[in-house]
Amino acid sequence: MIGKKTNLSDYDPKAVPDASKYSIGVIAAEWNPSVTDAMLKGAVDTLRENGIKEDNLIVKRVPGTYELPYAAECMLANNKMLDAVICIGCVIQGETRHFEFICQAVSQGLVNVSLKHGRPVIFSVLTTNTMEQALDRAGGKHGNKGVEGAVTAIKMCQYSDECA
Repeated sequence: MIGKKTNLSDYDPKAVPDASKYSIGVIAAEWNPSVTDAMLKGAVDTLRENGIKEDNLIVKRVPGTYELPYAAECMLANNKMLDAVICIGCVIQGETRHFEFICQAVSQGLVNVSLKHGRPVIFSVLTTNTMEQALDRAGGKHGNKGVEGAVTAIKMCQYSDECA
């Protein structure tokens, strides 16, 4: 039996393309900052480790996760040279259905933006039951979803190159 993988963000650096020719935007929600700040740092550090040039990296903040689709739309509409956008957020289950509405709207909104612009929009949004689960996935025992988003963005940029 294969053991359960605990750090979901482990990746083989040799399997990640050189990011030096790509321009990538990162948008992070301010809500749940102990989570989103760690994910943002993980994403930016990973992009830098894989060669992105500082002039090709745009980082913006928005109030909450719900605002990510609009911010991604604006970022792609105003920056025609961007190859991808990583959207970072965290929605934690509460006692009401608010969680469901936010998660559905954000996920569908980001898909729509990606398809409209023909560029990858990466969903690095945690949708957890508890703050502990979120922290475990924002640099804790299960890795950092921001790192995963950065790796995905770079790989999707290469994929986009191959589709062109």
